[in-house]
Amino acid sequence: MKKTLISALVAMTFASVIFVPAALAYEKGDIVVRAGFTTVAPDDSSTNIMAGSDLGLGVKVDSNTQLGLNVAYFVTDKWNVELLAATPFSHDINFGASDPLGTGDQVGKTKHLPPTITANYFFNDPSAKFQPYVGVGVNYTVFFDEEFTGANAEAGLTDLDLDSSFGLSAQVGADYDIGDGVGINASVRYINIETDATFNLGETAGTIDKVTIDPWVYTVSIAYKF
Repeated sequence: MKKTLISALVAMTFASVIFVPAALAYEKGDIVVRAGFTTVAPDDSSTNIMAGSDLGLGVKVDSNTQLGLNVAYFVTDKWNVELLAATPFSHDINFGASDPLGTGDQVGKTKHLPPTITANYFFNDPSAKFQPYVGVGVNYTVFFDEEFTGANAEAGLTDLDLDSSFGLSAQVGADYDIGDGVGINASVRYINIETDATFNLGETAGTIDKVTIDPWVYTVSIAYKF
């Protein structure tokens, strides 16, 4: 699904440089607000869990879908600056091996917010109905409400903490005008997210030196131009 959606957006983007239908006008000073569904699908890995010794396994993070919001301001007819926001994403954190401690496959859970600022370039004439774009940006991810499952807490795991993350991002997307300033949007982003984890196992301090999340972020939304 990831490769199919990405390939379709890329194909639409470059094909539209040649085929340009008429309609929607993007101009310097326009503001576009989008709201819809955003899925964060981690392409994850981690170093091994250390708690006095190497436990010989890492962790994995599952996907989650939330309400996605973004606001874009056109600094020229062809360029905008966009802020990505969303309701908090909630992820289960799982062991990298099946039930290694006899407490179930799930280690715990966390929530995060991934605000991302992106500069986007639009290929078509500003009056075109179909508006494909590509962009690059910077992401800041903050984690909160980190906690172990009840079974792991009973086994002595406490004080889970994930550091915030800075990273680069890239995206490809497109708006399609359906009239009266309203459009349909689809986009795919890749965001570099890496964090360190600390916790306690009884009296022993534990760490995971690197949890690489690096999600693909898929959004389908309704856009409105002011």
